[in-house]
Amino acid sequence: MDGETDLKTRVIPSACMGIDFELLQKIKGVIECPNPDKDIMRFDANLRLFPPFIDNDICPLTIDNTILQSCYLRNTEWACGVAVYTGNETKLGMSRGIPEPKLTAVDAMIDKLTGAIFIFQIVVVTVLGVAGNVWKDTEARKQWYVLYPKEGPWYELLIIPLRFELLCSIMIPISIKVTLDLVKSLYAKFIDWDLEMLDQETGVPSHAANTAISEDLGQVEYILTDKTGTLTENKMVFKKCCVGRTFYGSESGDALKDTALLDAVASGSSDIIRFLTVMAICNTAIPTKSKKGDIVYKSQSQDEEALVQAAARLRMVLVNKSANTLEINCNGSLIQYELLHVLEFTSDRKRMSVVVRDYQNGKIILLSKGADEAIFPCANTGQYIRTFTEAVEHYAQLGLRTLCLAWRELKEDEYREWSLMFKEASSTLVDREWRIAEVCQLIERDLEILGVTAIEDRLQNGVPETIETLRKAGINFWMLTGDKQGTAIQIALSCNFISPEPKGQLLLIDGKTVDEIRRILERVLLTMRITTAEPKDVAFVIDGWALEIALKHCKKEFTELAILSRTAICCRVTPSQKAQLVQLLKSCDYRTLAIGDGGNDVRMIQQADIGVGISGREGLQAARAADYSIGKFRFLTRLILVHGRYSYNRTAFLSQYSFYKSLIICFIQIFFSFVSGISGTSLFNSVSLMAYNVFYTSVPVLVSVLNKDLSETTVMQHPQILYYCQAGRVLNPSTFAGWFGRSLFHAIVVFIISINACAGEKSETEQVAMVALSGCIWLQAFVVALETNSFTIVQHLAIWGNLLAFYVINLIVSAIPSSGMHTIMFRLCKQPSYWITMFLIVVAGMGPIVAIKYFRFTYTPSKINLLQQAERLGGPILSLGNIEPQLRSNEKEITPLCIAHTKSRTPVYEPLLSDSPNSTRRSIGQGSPFEFFQTQGRLSSNYSRNCKSN
Repeated sequence: MDGETDLKTRVIPSACMGIDFELLQKIKGVIECPNPDKDIMRFDANLRLFPPFIDNDICPLTIDNTILQSCYLRNTEWACGVAVYTGNETKLGMSRGIPEPKLTAVDAMIDKLTGAIFIFQIVVVTVLGVAGNVWKDTEARKQWYVLYPKEGPWYELLIIPLRFELLCSIMIPISIKVTLDLVKSLYAKFIDWDLEMLDQETGVPSHAANTAISEDLGQVEYILTDKTGTLTENKMVFKKCCVGRTFYGSESGDALKDTALLDAVASGSSDIIRFLTVMAICNTAIPTKSKKGDIVYKSQSQDEEALVQAAARLRMVLVNKSANTLEINCNGSLIQYELLHVLEFTSDRKRMSVVVRDYQNGKIILLSKGADEAIFPCANTGQYIRTFTEAVEHYAQLGLRTLCLAWRELKEDEYREWSLMFKEASSTLVDREWRIAEVCQLIERDLEILGVTAIEDRLQNGVPETIETLRKAGINFWMLTGDKQGTAIQIALSCNFISPEPKGQLLLIDGKTVDEIRRILERVLLTMRITTAEPKDVAFVIDGWALEIALKHCKKEFTELAILSRTAICCRVTPSQKAQLVQLLKSCDYRTLAIGDGGNDVRMIQQADIGVGISGREGLQAARAADYSIGKFRFLTRLILVHGRYSYNRTAFLSQYSFYKSLIICFIQIFFSFVSGISGTSLFNSVSLMAYNVFYTSVPVLVSVLNKDLSETTVMQHPQILYYCQAGRVLNPSTFAGWFGRSLFHAIVVFIISINACAGEKSETEQVAMVALSGCIWLQAFVVALETNSFTIVQHLAIWGNLLAFYVINLIVSAIPSSGMHTIMFRLCKQPSYWITMFLIVVAGMGPIVAIKYFRFTYTPSKINLLQQAERLGGPILSLGNIEPQLRSNEKEITPLCIAHTKSRTPVYEPLLSDSPNSTRRSIGQGSPFEFFQTQGRLSSNYSRNCKSN
């Protein structure tokens, strides 16, 4: 139900253990549970069984005792239970809901243009309505054939304005939303059908779950990405470890092949045995046997699976795990433990512990593992842990994921007292998670640190190339990860996320208080402003604690920093903080794309303008919650540059063309009113108007979804042309004004030539209307042909076949005596003057348009025009140069922070990034690998004055 494919452990409530199967039907009791909710990660309830089973004792129930609707049972022959929630009150039923619709930038622009056209329509209707009433009162009543009565009804003044309202009602194309929804569905199918985005390794295709936001892919400005499983393969391999004061695993080797470690295991070293025991027991892994008889481990975490497999290879094999018993095989001897309690991992605690009893000696032992910042503060005050801190830092510099393992023996009285407190906290129905965390803190203290593990998670293929290509396209990257700072930095360096010195510059934001964070932010902002004029890749690094303070107390400064920086690395962040960062960038009017692969990325994915999920080893929760799902990170390049860019260009043309074809027919109606006494009389009959919108002009524009201004190869080779889409240069008020002027010009051409062509003979109004309608159809066929860059057979059939179908349909209608158009088309087609009129309309209407287009293409070509010319001539474009993006209003209005002039020196951070993991570094904080230089305080105040003067 939660989208995860890994196995979850579900256990019997302790109150039900030992009950015979036949006695289940006789059980009587009460389940105290909260009201139905949609939180699938927790279930806080209590079970009370009545005598003769248990005398009204309380047994806490958690999510570990709960099977959610739509789950599958595996490794379980049968299960008996009680249905707590049913129907729409299940967690699955409560989770159902209508997702918040996402409005694309194109949709927002179309809404603004529609509002502008509506205002224009009201003005036109008002002016022509007043003019019509004035002409009627002054001139029409003098004409004997008009037959206006001397006195009319009270609503007579409204008749002519209402007529013009009906004539101008087609000025706003009602069908534009339906048309856009149809073509957007095709865009989504193009993504589903793209074989180049098929993951050959897993067979996972790309999929578009949201069909309404394809064009937003072409306007992405910020990509916020998870690290593990997104940039990396999420295939964890145990590489190195540090036990006691000994490091195992050479620089290029594997700890599992280290002879020193193997000898220590064989000799039964107490430190090694305890270290491996924690690796084998302190986890949620489930041992199962394959068909060949081998033990296979399934776990919710890839890290845990790697640790328990490494322990098994080092002769500490987890053989069996039941509800309350653990069996391990250590060097051939079977050791049994009673599982007393499991203190589960949470994002706040950042550690996991188990309490077990050794059946051999009866000792109660607490085994813990977790992040270094969660384990080291709980260490025994007398223990020397500097070796372990150095090991963590060293492994992090190598880009490895680290975990610290700890151990503590508990006294019987201490455990008994703590167990009662834990049971009480586990039984509360209010704030159970907080109460349990508080009780866990009481026992997770005075730990003996046993060692540090280092797990390798390799980069996915094509990640560095993907990031480099999208950076050329003007897209900024933020990495949001729960890993350590050093690990995140090394991964960022290896995947081109940031550049090493001297090309790159990394700024650290690390502090524990509000004042400290504010001072560091001011200094970092000063450095960012200084380096904006230099060709340097500047990035900042911030951890979860500092980020929490910055978002809460220094939001203005942090927002300015977000605008100035192209790259950010946020470490040790929670899922809620990921969503907050997405919302921060959206509040700055940036188009954001969030990509992740795990359940902790769902909030970020749903918050972003575009959510992309990777169908990986973490399961399908992120992929199901996302707008788009892909198999690998490298497919993001094609998703944005090809599908996103094509979708934006096609939607921009289609929406503006829809307004154009409605405006041209509406302008002809308005011009006709000046020769019909401004009476609001329609030149075209209702059948012709309906056919105009439904048949004559819809088919050619629908095939515009096949148009490609540039080939896919050219787009991938020159990603910088995405700037045109990001800046909205294809659809904006300026381009729309061009289409508006084109419709007005074409309406004038069609009306004048049609009226003059039919003025020399006794022509019927229907005949003038048919000539004008024919001129519109001819013009629009050439307009679509002129705007089409890549012709296919389908497009030729749609454009010219539609023109032929226009005559076929009207010839058939003209053959019907009761149609009101009887014989009109037959008579027109027989007259050479009709075809000459069509020729003149096309030449007069398209001549200036073609001339302007030729002038722009020849004398003021854009980068896209240069690429189009190169494609037609078959020559390569070696360099397009830089395409400068337009500054946003929030970037122009940034006011520099003034740092007070002091006599003391102001530190400005400058990194010392080295490709060598063994390089010596001086630090300015707790283990932070950064140097800083000092400069006179005069620099900051002078710089602020210069910024103000500029």
